[in-house]
Amino acid sequence: MYDPTVARLTYRALLGRRRALILGALPLLLIVIAVAVRALAGADDQTASDLLGGLALATMVPIIGVIAGTGAIGPEIDDGSVVYLLSKPIKRPTIIFTKLIVAIAVTMVFSAVPTLIAGFILNGNGQQIAVAYTVAALVASIAYAALFLLLGTVSRHAVVFGLVYALVWEALFGSLVPGARTLSVQQWSLAVAQKMAGGELVTSDVGLTTATVLLVAVTVLATWYAGQKLRSLTLAGEE
Repeated sequence: MYDPTVARLTYRALLGRRRALILGALPLLLIVIAVAVRALAGADDQTASDLLGGLALATMVPIIGVIAGTGAIGPEIDDGSVVYLLSKPIKRPTIIFTKLIVAIAVTMVFSAVPTLIAGFILNGNGQQIAVAYTVAALVASIAYAALFLLLGTVSRHAVVFGLVYALVWEALFGSLVPGARTLSVQQWSLAVAQKMAGGELVTSDVGLTTATVLLVAVTVLATWYAGQKLRSLTLAGEE
């Protein structure tokens, strides 16, 4: 289910100079802001939770997920180079699964690691805030990578749709419409963070059991459907 050659090519595409600069911009911004906040306001648990929840989990993680998830396959489909990959004796689900693993790894490195660093800068992991949000970022990375990889497989406008979901649905509608929060990767990951942190600093509108089931279901279904769409893309090309 994992092909090293496909993984190497995908890593090379995602971590090229231009895309790497984009991927590194938000994490760097988060750490700079964390340093500034700590210097100006000192260590404060509520401030740490607000910054990690509002900037790291709600903005940085989904945007990096969009870049990594769609970038793992979208450009290859757009420029037609995916034909060369599909012509190799590699099963289509293996291609999708390998690209998913790469997208997850890149999303985790560029989102969870800076979240942990920022959390320790802000309050030294008081009340487990840094670790809780880091785990939330790790969990969210998996679901976002699967969702946005699927978008990259089915649409040429995957980046636009991904940003609409991340910034409009989750950030805007999620803050205004209570029902929309149930269909939010951010809220599902917050449920995991809430369990780890305890207390009242980290909260979610979704229960832990529901969040866990939805995270697993979305990841599995998105990966399976992306594999099916790649199969149809191959058949269409052969025809």
